[in-house]
Amino acid sequence: MTKKTTQFGIAMRNFTRFPEMPSAADLIDYGVRMEQLGFESIWAWDHILLGVEPNFPIHEALLILTAIAARTTTIKIGTGILVMPMRNPVILAKELATLDHISNGRLLVGAAVGWYKREFDSLGVDFTKRGKIMEQSLEIINRLWTEDKVSGDYPPYTLRGAVLYPKPVQKPRPPILIGGYVDAVLKRAATKGDGWLTYYYTAESFAKTWAKVRGFAEEAGRNPDELISTNQLPICIGPRATIEAPMKHWLQTEWDYASWSESTMDSAIMGSVEECVEQLEPHLATGIDRIIFVPYKYEPEQVEALAREVVPRLRKKMA
Repeated sequence: MTKKTTQFGIAMRNFTRFPEMPSAADLIDYGVRMEQLGFESIWAWDHILLGVEPNFPIHEALLILTAIAARTTTIKIGTGILVMPMRNPVILAKELATLDHISNGRLLVGAAVGWYKREFDSLGVDFTKRGKIMEQSLEIINRLWTEDKVSGDYPPYTLRGAVLYPKPVQKPRPPILIGGYVDAVLKRAATKGDGWLTYYYTAESFAKTWAKVRGFAEEAGRNPDELISTNQLPICIGPRATIEAPMKHWLQTEWDYASWSESTMDSAIMGSVEECVEQLEPHLATGIDRIIFVPYKYEPEQVEALAREVVPRLRKKMA
């Protein structure tokens, strides 16, 4: 495997737990600060409706990322992940292409089929067909981004000489990372996208599953070294005896773990700066391209410690 330097991104808190509400102004300022702190990328969660009791208020991912893109110049902006089957693919192709222009080619698209049936029902999208819908959407978006004129029947969409300009800044198009866990999704990531984005995987689970993705790519005649691997990891920096209980409570009450995946709160990185670096070394050893940190409750002191203490040590180890 070609050795690559791991990049370090960070998630944003565009969803909260009711009755707390996310602040759009604070999120935009946060994005600006993350660029100042040197993070490679910033990632927004995507839902339209999320939860009932409790519900989780959430700002729309693409709009927040657009505002951050307009206020920054270097940090990449990512959807981690975009629930693609819920959205009209033609409109989405236009929105994402425009966002790539606003950011001057800094867009990273993480996309998946979604899991929350109530949300799909409210939007009039057949939850049981979301995999097929996503395959179709990927084809429509890719064609609109890369072809001069597109014709094709994609029920319920009929494209007859569809022309989408301006094309994205990035050529041939912005990277598309596919999120998910089962083999069908891993094969989609290896053959239809530019790599895999997963959520709360231990280094061992990540390495095992990433090997599957690479295998699927080889079977399809693709060079697996050209695929991009990304893992979202929760982290809390501080004395373990003090932080472990509140960190576990946060992970248990504000996050979901798909029972059909190896996503687990056991992936959490916890402890002193030195302990966190030690726990992250096995992730670096997998050859992962990017780690997206999810800092404990997005507390400013956690973010600052991550940027000033943990990430520099990790970069030094890779030098």
